[in-house]
Amino acid sequence: MAKELFNTQQINYIESAIGTAEKATSGEIRVHIEKRCKEDVLDRASHIFSLLEMQKTELRNGVLFYLATEDKQFAILGDVGINAVVPKGFWDEIRDNMVEFFKKGEFTEGLAYGIKASGEQLKAHFPYQKDDVDELPNEISFGKK
Repeated sequence: MAKELFNTQQINYIESAIGTAEKATSGEIRVHIEKRCKEDVLDRASHIFSLLEMQKTELRNGVLFYLATEDKQFAILGDVGINAVVPKGFWDEIRDNMVEFFKKGEFTEGLAYGIKASGEQLKAHFPYQKDDVDELPNEISFGKK
């Protein structure tokens, strides 16, 4: 099971990064980790995005970080609201920086970097409102494969 790839401290660190990023924005960030991806990585990430009901946020400003560790597959998927306002190439830049961490086996640090960077863009375009509701959980979801 994919959850075995991260210890409790690493899981807490990633989930804390999500919570910190979301304190400044109405945007929602999720992380999904599994060992294997047996299809196109963007198709799989899109499927997980839907399973996690990330498209149901009010402002359509959810961001999913999808990672299949054994197959070395990775994708960042933003919903239509955030994709409409981030600069061209934004997700590619985050992905490229995260890959540098991943190449060194630093998955926790790479995910935390990506979460922080996406949180900054979410904050710029979807600032926190005092009546903001946390629409999605901050916990990492893990695949069974």
